Amino acid sequence: MEAEKLLLLFSLIMLHFSSSTSRDSLKTNQTSKEGFFSPGSFSNRYLGIWYHKIPEQTVVWVAKTNDPIIGSSGFLFTNQYGNLVLHGKDDQKLPVWSTNVSVEENDTCAAQLLDSGNLILVRKRSRKTVWQSFDYPTNILLPGMKLVLDRKLGIDRFLTSWRSAEDPGFRDFSVRINPNGSPQFFFYNGKKPISRSPPWPWRSQMDLYKSTFVNDPDEKYFVYTVPDDSYLLRIIVDHPGLGLCGADSTCELTNHNRFGCACLPGFEPKYPKEWSTRDGSGGCVRKRLQTSLLCQHGEGFVKIENYSLPDTSSAA
Repeated sequence: MEAEKLLLLFSLIMLHFSSSTSRDSLKTNQTSKEGFFSPGSFSNRYLGIWYHKIPEQTVVWVAKTNDPIIGSSGFLFTNQYGNLVLHGKDDQKLPVWSTNVSVEENDTCAAQLLDSGNLILVRKRSRKTVWQSFDYPTNILLPGMKLVLDRKLGIDRFLTSWRSAEDPGFRDFSVRINPNGSPQFFFYNGKKPISRSPPWPWRSQMDLYKSTFVNDPDEKYFVYTVPDDSYLLRIIVDHPGLGLCGADSTCELTNHNRFGCACLPGFEPKYPKEWSTRDGSGGCVRKRLQTSLLCQHGEGFVKIENYSLPDTSSAA
């Protein structure tokens, strides 16, 4: 299965484009109580970014997800050092989260939320971006946001699932680049790989967006863009943590409303009960009862599409 389909498995949502917020900037010494949300029926509040003018609130980024703000207090502040600081209480004594960047003396910064969903901190003098939320992905990859593995600089940016639909705290499920052998995307439960993409290079089969993968000795990254910006796509690692179509199966994920796993000819689901709930990670096994369907007389070749090549992470 192609790498794009591995990512799209975790949920593909197409939304009409709209601007992100009415107040899209925050200057030095300004405070804001906007940008907070409470997931589901929980009263805990988080600083986040979500689509604007969408009937159902769709959060695409959360700051400091393991430390919610209790009650109705909490505000975002751009301090004198040019950093965004999140306070959980009005007394400003115990910051919950900060961008924690260094700014040159006598310079100031302003925060701005771009229509792409990227929250940036910009130096006023040089107009240089010194911090951006795109460098700190949570469970969602937006167009223009990179999944990066740079061993030289010690950078590893990957997606991590929420604990549940109502708790954005980090869970063990993640999607990240495995650089061993020919690079692949791996879906992990903790340190245990659940599923993977085929080895690089990949052949793009998706028309919804354009993807790029850079495979340099020091840096490897994946990024995708929407050609005409007429809609927004989000790629999400969902909290149930379901894996991909397992061994001896094919996967066709062009339609996120349809279960895309199918067994190869002569095979059947290894775990039919899980298969019926759209979990194909257990894969398929040779048919045990209807052996007449296996190749015997008149043997030949069957064309198989969307089949994953062997794992190369242990290859020499």
